[in-house]
Amino acid sequence: MTAKKMKTPKKNKKTSVWWVYMVETQKGKLYTGITTDLERRLRQHKGEIKGGAKFFSTDIALGFRFKKKCKDRSSASKLEARIKGLKREDKLKLLK
Repeated sequence: MTAKKMKTPKKNKKTSVWWVYMVETQKGKLYTGITTDLERRLRQHKGEIKGGAKFFSTDIALGFRFKKKCKDRSSASKLEARIKGLKREDKLKLLK
């Protein structure tokens, strides 16, 4: 006799807003990332809560210089990749 498999209920996909952001550091560096929670992510990068990027271990995160709302993770990731591929001077133009 075999055990009957129980079906797991499907999880409802929560519609999330994805953000692409740039954070400026105390030394003037720019960090680009994506998140669904801007406030939490900045607190992480500042070291207030766990989970910040290693990028900020040598320089202090000051705040956001750029935020753009995206419809889904895929479009946020694509925009993040495009921004990360820019030269610094082009990133600064984007910020104006």
